[in-house]
Amino acid sequence: MLKLREATTTELGRWYSALETDFDRRELLPLGAIRKAVRRGDQEFLLFYEEQTGIPEGYALVCTKNVYGYVLLKYFGIFPWYRDHGVGVAAMRLLHKRYADRQGILAELTAFDDSEDDSYLRKLERFFRRFGYVEVPCRYRLGGADVTLTVKPVCGTAEIAPVARRMLLDFYSRCLRPNQMEGMLRFDP
Repeated sequence: MLKLREATTTELGRWYSALETDFDRRELLPLGAIRKAVRRGDQEFLLFYEEQTGIPEGYALVCTKNVYGYVLLKYFGIFPWYRDHGVGVAAMRLLHKRYADRQGILAELTAFDDSEDDSYLRKLERFFRRFGYVEVPCRYRLGGADVTLTVKPVCGTAEIAPVARRMLLDFYSRCLRPNQMEGMLRFDP
């Protein structure tokens, strides 16, 4: 049975290489920034593990503090040898259960223009739609890639477009310095 637990900052350092493998470096938050945000309680680094063996099968980095009561699922990954075995579905259910008292869960879906697989973004969108995520009309770029911002309303609403930009700036300002944020996040006028 899959379980979920918060990782220590030591474990975060150990598993950061998984994020480097799964995500483009242009959208990756620096390890030091994540560690600092985790220590302050602004983010949680979560591990999904098999209860009997204790072996991690995936991870999630969630930005948890926000003035609007939503969380941002920043990174979500299942280790390659556990993919296509239902682990991602079980992990997503555990995430939804963990944040059931929040207004909603945001997720940023990105695909860089130079990615080799054009179907990657469509597959990602289908996966998130399956769990009730809907697209938020908010145009911006993350590390140079267009972002499809999605939200799964929990206790709140999916109609967050008027405040989406402020929410995102709040999440990112809690872990990045202004010059880092400016280099990573670009909103369309």
